[in-house]
Amino acid sequence: MDARLLYITAPNMDEARSLGRRLLERRLCACVNMLPGMHAMYWWQDAIEESEEVVLLCKTTMGKVQSCIDAVRELHSYDIPCVVALPILAGNPDFLQWIEDETTPPAMA
Repeated sequence: MDARLLYITAPNMDEARSLGRRLLERRLCACVNMLPGMHAMYWWQDAIEESEEVVLLCKTTMGKVQSCIDAVRELHSYDIPCVVALPILAGNPDFLQWIEDETTPPAMA
C-alpha cells in the first residue's frame, strides 16, 4: 500500500493554513486536516519549552513524501520543522485510491 499520513506541526493556524494550501496546490497531498490547540512540551536549545501548536495531518503517497518534506522545510517558519511520514496499513480502498488520484497532476490535453 502506497498511502502515507504526514504529521506536521505549525506555530499557529495562519501558518498551518498557508502550509496546507501550498501542499495542496502543488498536488503533494490530497487532504490536510488542521487540529488547533495542541499543547507541546519539548527540548529546544538546552531548555524545556512549552507552546501551543496546530497539528496538520496530510494524506499523501510514498512517492510524494520527500517532496512534502522538502516543501515544509522551505516554507515553514521553524528552524527544524516537525514533519514525519507514517504508513497507512489499511483503510477504505476507495479513499486510498482517492489519495492516489488527487496527488497525481491532471494530464495535459
